[in-house]
Amino acid sequence: MTQILMPKATAVWLIDNSAMSFKQISEFCGLHILEVEGIADGDVGQGIRGADPIANGQVSREEIEKAEKDPNYAMKPNTFDADELPQPKKRGPRYTPLSRRQDRPDAIAWLVRNHPEISDPQISKLIGTTKPTIKSIRERTHWKINTIQPQDPVSLGLCSQVDLDAIVKVAAEKKAKEDAKNQVEGGETLKPAPEPEPIEETSKADLTLANLFKPQDT
Repeated sequence: MTQILMPKATAVWLIDNSAMSFKQISEFCGLHILEVEGIADGDVGQGIRGADPIANGQVSREEIEKAEKDPNYAMKPNTFDADELPQPKKRGPRYTPLSRRQDRPDAIAWLVRNHPEISDPQISKLIGTTKPTIKSIRERTHWKINTIQPQDPVSLGLCSQVDLDAIVKVAAEKKAKEDAKNQVEGGETLKPAPEPEPIEETSKADLTLANLFKPQDT
């Protein structure tokens, strides 16, 4: 059977707005019949606001009418495909407790000093800080730069060791790829070998002069 959302609140609404029996309500909401009776008597669930199962799509009005007409009828809730169920929200920025927010500059300084390959967006996501804060610490313009003491964000409780290792791994792999690309693009290319200088032809006049001044054998 499909699990009913807010079973007690749904039971409150059905008790107040339908003629269904306690047994039918208990079976539909997945509650013990004594608990339903306690809700009806005001002994259980005091202050709970009723939740309309028709409005939130858990059951049709026709099903409720069938159950009201037949005390033995087991009301059937609506079923949903997996694609129609609400999807979990994407993970947002990390929440940092107020008591630990003052430690973030120390953690940023530690990351900047020990892992320069980690980008500002990665640091921001890791410990829940802002890019301007990271930039001010990199440029040493932060208002408390003189009192900042670099400390491991894991020891400060700002992130887990698993998250830190994962960020470092991703940053290191990215830097290695960029270095390899820059080396290929900026590498020296082989220069063509210089062409040999042309040999000057010796004229007949030069040969005659050379013979005249050639030392004679004795």
